[in-house]
Amino acid sequence: MTDINHIEKKDLLYKGKAKEMFTTNDPDIMWVHYMDQVTAFNGKKKVQMAGKGQTNCEISALIFTDLAKHGIENHFIKQLDANNQLVKRVTIIPLETVVRNFASGSFEKRFAVKHLMKFEKPITEFYYKSDELDDPFINDFEVEALKIATEDQMNQIRAIALKVNDRLKEIFGKMNIDLVDFKVEIGIDKDGQLILADEISPDSCRLVDRDTQKSLDKDVFRKGLGALVPVYKEILGRLEKVEGVN
Repeated sequence: MTDINHIEKKDLLYKGKAKEMFTTNDPDIMWVHYMDQVTAFNGKKKVQMAGKGQTNCEISALIFTDLAKHGIENHFIKQLDANNQLVKRVTIIPLETVVRNFASGSFEKRFAVKHLMKFEKPITEFYYKSDELDDPFINDFEVEALKIATEDQMNQIRAIALKVNDRLKEIFGKMNIDLVDFKVEIGIDKDGQLILADEISPDSCRLVDRDTQKSLDKDVFRKGLGALVPVYKEILGRLEKVEGVN
């Protein structure tokens, strides 16, 4: 592996809704740039917001570092500056894994249940990553039929996601915040191991203040509830005060 202090950004490999991925002079390391772009409804609503990328980059770096300390292997290597990180190169399994602790979003609409109804046990769901198909809900049998992942890999993905859930609930609980739900992506590293990838931030989590019941995540943008970046900065500020995380 190339000396981490001598990594150079090369070619743009992928541009998503919130991040750009670049190759580097090390084939096993990717350069991630967090953009100041905010999207919702699978990209149908999209605007630029100064400071959004930096805030998410810093939040995600803190959380990934903490998860690694708690035995949850992930792709994060190093934060380079305000908007850029180095991560391990992985092959992303084209599934969004969603863990729900309370009813919200599509679950609330599908089953007409009370907003923020608390579940006795977390619910795990899967969505097939496809912008063209609007990321449809998918079950284990369909995943296997489409050869997206094996039964063993699906069991591993669930285990990783639930372990992440346990730690995130602990972190956000110390911030006086309920973790409503979140989505993660899992990648296969060069050794064939499944590890946590993508990002963990208010873009990928639903977060509710326990005192005010106000949203502290991208729902502020989705629902037009006010300025988004100050909300994200509030999350970062609280996170930096959690003992052991920063």
